[in-house]
Amino acid sequence: MPSRSLRHRIHEIIFEADTPAGKYFDVILLGLICLSILVVMLESSADFNQTYGTLFFYIEWFLTIVFTIEYILRLWVTINPVRYALSFYGIVDILAILPSYLALFLANAQYFLIIRILRLMRVFRIFKLGQYLTEGDQLMRAVLASRNKISVFLFVVTILVIIIGSFMYLIEGGSNPGFSSIPRAVYWAIVTITTVGYGDITPQTRVGQFVSAVVMILGYAIIAVPTGIVTNEIIRTTKKVSTQVCRYCAREGHADDAIYCKYCGGRLNPAGGGRLPREIKGQ
Repeated sequence: MPSRSLRHRIHEIIFEADTPAGKYFDVILLGLICLSILVVMLESSADFNQTYGTLFFYIEWFLTIVFTIEYILRLWVTINPVRYALSFYGIVDILAILPSYLALFLANAQYFLIIRILRLMRVFRIFKLGQYLTEGDQLMRAVLASRNKISVFLFVVTILVIIIGSFMYLIEGGSNPGFSSIPRAVYWAIVTITTVGYGDITPQTRVGQFVSAVVMILGYAIIAVPTGIVTNEIIRTTKKVSTQVCRYCAREGHADDAIYCKYCGGRLNPAGGGRLPREIKGQ
């Protein structure tokens, strides 16, 4: 029972932010992740690496040990550690720490290039930032809820740029080498309608320039459509979400007043702690 109580307490700290200890843990971990990303970025500079290479080495190994301990604790406090290990953030965790240990066994000169490529995988730690941002989770749910509408919108835009590109090919194709084919004209239509405007292909005729002006104005209206779709879903689906993470299936996104996990039915940790969650049958 003391062991289970300790696991329950550690689970609340490292998986949730409903308690002061959990909030402090998240803040400290966010700082360490940001420091790790900064070290990776500075290491890629030859000047910084030559001057501070030794410091970067010690910082990286300190962070690797910290993240390894964190990963082991997450596996220990989860009822089903295999499920967490195979989850998105579980895979990100192992990808973030594995290259440093692989470098110990691939230290020969002929493997130097491979080691450098593997060490770049530490950038995967940036994905863990999203684990602590409730607003990011709400935005992701809104985007997923809007996927059908956005898919139809993208399909309509695709048809539109093909029509515009074909039309511009008829106007400019004979005299303008930039519009040498319909695919090239469609590329111009995509660049123009998205208001990117590289300028590598430009219409020369008056009619072509007039059509370009219409497409540019149309582009501003098109850009506003997906923004409105996602915003509407955010307003419609936004609800108060807690930081509760199920110990059985390692999934989150539960309502603030949820008692049981909506995915597997396991008892969620009570906010503020004290009582242990009821075990699932068969666990």
